[in-house]
Amino acid sequence: MELQLTEDQKAFIRQGIESGRYGREEDAVRDAMALWERRERRRVEILAAVDQSEASFVRGEGRRITTPEEAAQFAEGIKQRGRARLDALEDSR
Repeated sequence: MELQLTEDQKAFIRQGIESGRYGREEDAVRDAMALWERRERRRVEILAAVDQSEASFVRGEGRRITTPEEAAQFAEGIKQRGRARLDALEDSR
């Protein structure tokens, strides 16, 4: 596969090589591709979680939060449950 990079992209790669971060252009491109793959996999995971959440809400399992007060109460409940889980984890050690 051949790539046509912009002059800015080429300069960026050269800078990475000159700084010692990469040994060759291929290493820099391979690293960029690995980052892109991770980002895309995470994006797919997020979209799947959104789909699951929407389906759950449609089934009536969700909770509608419409005011800042409701959001604050919801957030506080999450914090309290999280702290309780951490405390239980520490107690089990």
